[in-house]
Amino acid sequence: MLPAIACWLLFTQWLPAEVERYRQYTVAEPCAAGVSAPWWEDCLRTGTFTVERVVVDRGSKSSSFRATLNGAPFENGVTVSFGDPGPLLQVLRPRDEVAATTWRGDIVVLERDGVRQSTSEEPRHESQMTAALGTLLGLVAALALGFGSVRLLRPRAVEPFTWRRYGKALFFTMLGTCFAVGFPAMWLGLPWQVVPVVAVAIVGFVARQLHRHRRPTAGVSASENDTEADARKR
Repeated sequence: MLPAIACWLLFTQWLPAEVERYRQYTVAEPCAAGVSAPWWEDCLRTGTFTVERVVVDRGSKSSSFRATLNGAPFENGVTVSFGDPGPLLQVLRPRDEVAATTWRGDIVVLERDGVRQSTSEEPRHESQMTAALGTLLGLVAALALGFGSVRLLRPRAVEPFTWRRYGKALFFTMLGTCFAVGFPAMWLGLPWQVVPVVAVAIVGFVARQLHRHRRPTAGVSASENDTEADARKR
């Protein structure tokens, strides 16, 4: 039930909001010059900020790349995060001045001497990975529904629809397929709709092949059912 609900929320709420936010960012216009800078603007404003602190921590378990800046409208200082240290963050020093672009209350890009670097707050065209996660959740929900239905309809003859014989291999196939399709789709800039179509087709084909090769014979099925029945009696 939980994977199904999460899948529904992801495709109906999270993904559309992410796509729309990226679209709005790409069409945002520069803010009007000569107007005081409020905290939240639906336009792109570039201002000069002073670097107060830089953190470049390449830890073995976790890394942290941050810069604390001071400038209007963030007179009390604001800390922005980055996904990696380069090309700009790693060369910044306290008291350096940088040009920062803000949008809707977030600093999205820093620039200094022609070198630009996006912050973690900049909207990105990564809806393909969101679709990959949603597809995985949907497939897991379908797997659970199928296995649960078999156990309800024929509790004494569940083979091969068990975790050991069928479920484990199918689950890891789903996991690998969704992200193996999602990452290339993101790198190539393909529409997110490609991800669920391709991933479901691949998983469906693999499921058919697994079912064909792992279908128990009548003798094996009867023997395993008798074993399960004896185990229940004990």
